[in-house]
Amino acid sequence: MKKIKKEIAEYDTLVTEWNAPENPAAEPLKAILKKAEAIDMGLEMAGTFVQMCHDAFMNDPYANVVKGQVMDLWSEVEKIVTVFTKKLNTIPDGAWEKLFEDESLREVSFALNEIRLKGKRLLSEEEERIITELNKDGLAAWSRIYDTVVSIMSIPFTDREGNTIQYSVGQAMNRMYSDPDPAVRKQLFENWEAAWEKNAPIFADILNHLDGYRITLQRLHHRKDYLEEPLEHNRMSKETLDAMWKAVEKNKQPFIDFLNQKAKIFGMEKLGWQDVDAPVALGDAESPRFSYDEACDFIIENFATFGPKLAAFAKHALENRWVEAEDRPNKRPGGYCTDLSEIGETRIFTTFTGSTSDVNTIAHELGHAFHSYVMKDLPLLNRNYAMNVAETASTFAETIISSATVANAKSKSEKITLLNAKLENATAMFLNIHARYLFEKSFYEERSKGIVSRERLNELMVEAQKQAYGDCLGSYHPHFWCSKLHFFIDDLPFYNFPYTFGFLFSLGIYAEFLKQRDNFEDKYIALLRDTGSMNVEALALKHLGVDLTKPDFWEAGIQLIAKDAGEFIRLTNEITG
Repeated sequence: MKKIKKEIAEYDTLVTEWNAPENPAAEPLKAILKKAEAIDMGLEMAGTFVQMCHDAFMNDPYANVVKGQVMDLWSEVEKIVTVFTKKLNTIPDGAWEKLFEDESLREVSFALNEIRLKGKRLLSEEEERIITELNKDGLAAWSRIYDTVVSIMSIPFTDREGNTIQYSVGQAMNRMYSDPDPAVRKQLFENWEAAWEKNAPIFADILNHLDGYRITLQRLHHRKDYLEEPLEHNRMSKETLDAMWKAVEKNKQPFIDFLNQKAKIFGMEKLGWQDVDAPVALGDAESPRFSYDEACDFIIENFATFGPKLAAFAKHALENRWVEAEDRPNKRPGGYCTDLSEIGETRIFTTFTGSTSDVNTIAHELGHAFHSYVMKDLPLLNRNYAMNVAETASTFAETIISSATVANAKSKSEKITLLNAKLENATAMFLNIHARYLFEKSFYEERSKGIVSRERLNELMVEAQKQAYGDCLGSYHPHFWCSKLHFFIDDLPFYNFPYTFGFLFSLGIYAEFLKQRDNFEDKYIALLRDTGSMNVEALALKHLGVDLTKPDFWEAGIQLIAKDAGEFIRLTNEITG
């Protein structure tokens, strides 16, 4: 951090002294970009280290203090970036185009044009400086308060012997969704809802102020609606987003049928919210359990069915302990992968309990890590891929694992268990995330007019869940807007739809792999390397030859996974009669 402070001062001098309109030459611009890259990678290293220390040990008393110090440094950089961005807009169009005669600038021209376009929305330098300062105790601060409250929550569980255990949020969530005993799932869900309900007044304040702050910023920056910012960030058009959701709504029945079949297997009229991802074991099959080492070997072996480079990378990452997976108290819930660009590595955070879902999570995060790995020799500006295509690589890695295991199942019972695990992901993408999207749309529309009460937030969430799940559930999760971290991330609104995009986009890529297995890994890597320097429509057209604004591509991907739903229903009917 001491080194970064020195570099920030040097960066400030370079930007301040650059007279862009009178000297729109390549060399001073390249010097600024080089310094900015060094600072970005340094802050990323520092931020990643302290964030993962915090997430691995949420009771650490000092991590939040250092996180604040790193945030302050980012804030200083953002002020300089604002000045730099505005200076780019003072360069006449002709001189701007001439800059790209320089080979190294031409290589990052897509990113530079994005920055210049963003500059057109900015207010004055002083106004943007004030916004950046206020953000430390505004947008970013509200998100950190959410993390703090979750870190001190606990969920009680009483076992058959009458012993009560206090689970962390992460531990409770993992067991609630994966335990084979419906009574365990039901008790945990009831206690889970009660815990979030108790803290709902706090979370309602956080959500209202977090997104109220964001809506104000969007208005100040002349955005026409709440979707414009996330679409711009994901480098996709509204036409593409609408085509994707239209295809999902039209083709979701096979997945509703799958959930209804699970209810029938469990002897329930309808599944409860906590039962949607429950394991299925019929006949002589039991829910597969893995030790951590077995899970690692399983992933490497199945990645090898796709290509040697992916398998070798995963082996290297796992053997070198890039994954923090221990199941213990005081860990943050969920999982993620984060970059360490300065050393060309990544780190993965998750909690491993031995379920098939946990194996898929590690594969998912290794997909993210591989994406970063194949781009590590590119300029940093060209490694800045959007969230939707980031989810493509991760979901593709999951698809490799789940498809290979289903194909190699040793019995009908084992195949049913594996199909269930695979279809859990599909129902999350098409139903759960659709509910999140519908909720967030409704919330933004109402929040634009004023504060939304916690009672109304519950109503909006249940309405969204009923619409997304087609009324196939017997109980819902009214406080899902509290318990889902994604609604409280300060980086970007609508953090959810990119997952569905990535899932369906990856299915399209996987379909191409099935058609042409030979040397496909190199074609896949070429696509990943372009993700930071193209919009998604151009990316799909170049590498897949498809138009994302038409429903056809999306429907083809859905139909690919819908076959698994039909197979699950057929096999379970054969066994249960």
